[in-house]
Amino acid sequence: PLVPDDVGVDWFAQRPTKPTAIVLSNRHHHRHSDRFRERFGCPVLAPAAGMHEFDSAARVSAYEPGDTLPGGLLAVEVGVLAPDDGGLYLEDARALWLADAVVRNMADPDSRIGFVIDPLMDDPPETKRRSLERFQELLDTYDFEHLLLAHGRPLVGNGRAELEDFVASGGRTAPDAL
Repeated sequence: PLVPDDVGVDWFAQRPTKPTAIVLSNRHHHRHSDRFRERFGCPVLAPAAGMHEFDSAARVSAYEPGDTLPGGLLAVEVGVLAPDDGGLYLEDARALWLADAVVRNMADPDSRIGFVIDPLMDDPPETKRRSLERFQELLDTYDFEHLLLAHGRPLVGNGRAELEDFVASGGRTAPDAL
């Protein structure tokens, strides 16, 4: 999570539902988690495969793919871009979250999802091939219509269709990706 500069963490205290947990989709998304933990007493959870990134002062607890997390989230294994690059699924909301496996231009509401740029991958051709296979598995396994991304605008109502098109097309690099 990121605390917006213009409103600060207190904005969240004024919401009808206050934060109760921070669930990271990968280790790199810790960002302002400490501010939420300190203000609201939220536990911070991260994929077990990324726990090497945290020292004991971070006070982060591990979860594994398949675990049911706060709010009814299901931890989903993606793990192609990095071992801890995961996903989260919320059946009741018909929503799938992806960490960094795909991204989208935040400023352009018409942008399409795509891979991060090649320099951010160890072996771009193999990473892309395995990612497309994994995305197809996610499409075959989970019933979702919304796709939420750590980097880019959410796809509300058409996320499944966009991911299906992405897989069918053989993938592409996102414009202005990270």
